Amino acid sequence: MKQCDEVIGVIGLGYVGLPLAIAFAESEATVVGVDVSEERVRLLRQGKSYLTDVSDDAIVSVRERFYPTTEYADLRDCDAVIICVPTPLAKTGEPDISFILSAAEKFRPYLRRGMLVVLESTTYPGTTEELLKPILEETGLKAGIDFNLAFSPERVDPSNKTWTIRNTPKVVGGLTENCTKRACALYSRVVDEVVPVSSPKVAEMAKLLENTFRAVNIALVNEMAILCKRMGISVWEVIDAASTKPFGFMRFEPGPGIGGHCIPIDPLYLAWKAREFNHEARFIRIADAINRQMPEYVVGLVADGLNEFGKPLKGSRILLLGVAYKPEVNDYRESPGLALIELLRQKGSYVLYHDPYIPEVNHNGWIMKSVDLTEDELAKSDCVVIVTAHKCYDWNWVVANSQLVVDTRGVTKEMKVSNVVRL
Repeated sequence: MKQCDEVIGVIGLGYVGLPLAIAFAESEATVVGVDVSEERVRLLRQGKSYLTDVSDDAIVSVRERFYPTTEYADLRDCDAVIICVPTPLAKTGEPDISFILSAAEKFRPYLRRGMLVVLESTTYPGTTEELLKPILEETGLKAGIDFNLAFSPERVDPSNKTWTIRNTPKVVGGLTENCTKRACALYSRVVDEVVPVSSPKVAEMAKLLENTFRAVNIALVNEMAILCKRMGISVWEVIDAASTKPFGFMRFEPGPGIGGHCIPIDPLYLAWKAREFNHEARFIRIADAINRQMPEYVVGLVADGLNEFGKPLKGSRILLLGVAYKPEVNDYRESPGLALIELLRQKGSYVLYHDPYIPEVNHNGWIMKSVDLTEDELAKSDCVVIVTAHKCYDWNWVVANSQLVVDTRGVTKEMKVSNVVRL
C-alpha cells in the first residue's frame, strides 16, 4: 500500500461510499474501501464500476491510492473510518440498523487511539451516541477522549450532475467540539463548504427533515393529481402555472409512487423514533399512506384506459418503461415500478418491462429480464406505462407506435394525442 498524508477507510462501497472513496483518493489520500461483496471488490480491482455515477476511468485514475477489500483488518492503519452502509426498513416497518451494527462490530477490533469514526448512514436521532458509541467503547477506548466520533449525513443525489460531493454543503455533528473539528477537517478535503452543528443528534435529525420535507410535498402533489383528474383539470398545467410564482412555492411533481434509498424510508425512521417520546407523527404517516397508494391508482388508470378499447385488465399485455426509481440510475430499490408489476400480475395481466439501466430485476422471489424496445414490442402491447422518464426514450416514437400509453411522469403533456392517459 502506497501511503500518502492520510489514510481513510470507507465501509460500504455503494452509491454513497464508492463516490466518497474516489473523491478522497483524488485528494491524494490513501483510501481503504471495505465491502462485504466479493463481486464488487473484484470489479473495482479490475478498474470496473457498477454504478452509473462512477466511471471506469475514475476508478482506474486512483488505482494507486484506492484499495478495495473485503477484510476489515485492512482498516487497522487508518486515521479515519467512515461508515456508509444501508439502513433499510424491516418488513415490520421498523428501522433495520443491522448493517450499522454489523459494520461496527467487525471494525471494532481494529479501532485504535486517535482514530476518527464517522457514521454517514441515514438513521434516527440518537443512533451514533446510543448504539455506535457503546459498541466501539467495548474496546476500552473512550469516544471523545481516546478516539473521535461524529455523524455526517450523506447528501448524494444519484445522476445529479449539478450538485456533487464537492459543491453540496456537508453537515457534521461531533460528539465533542474536538470531534466536530476533526471531522470538518476531514471533509474539507473533498467538500467546499462544511457546516458544523452542535451534536450528532442534530445532524441525524437534519437529514430526516430534508427527506421528510420531500416526502410530504410529493404526497401533497400526488393527492392534487388525483383530485385534478376527477375534476377534469390537467395537474401538469396547474403545476406549471403555480411554478411561475417567484416566492413561497417550490415545484414538486406527482408520479406512480416514491422510491429509492431515502424518501420512502427516512421519514418512517423519524415516525418510529417519535413514538418513543409519546408523539405520533401524523403528517408523516398520512404522507406515506398517500404515496403508497399511487401504484394502485395508476393500475386504475391502466384499467380505465383499456376499458375504452373494450379490453379487460386480466389477460392484457402491459409494458412498463423504466423500473429504476429515478432517471439515469441502475437502482430499483423501493421503486414504484416493482409495486406496479406485482399489482398488475395479481390482476391477471401479462407484464413486461424495459429499462436501459437494469437488465434484470430480482425481487420478492421473482426474476424478470428487460425486453428489447422495438416498434413491434410497443405495437403488440395493449398498454405502455411510462414509469421512469429516462432521457434516452423518444417519447414521440413511443406514443406513435403504441395502442395506449399511461403517462405517470408528464413527459407527454405537450402532445395532442388521443391514445395517452395522463396522471
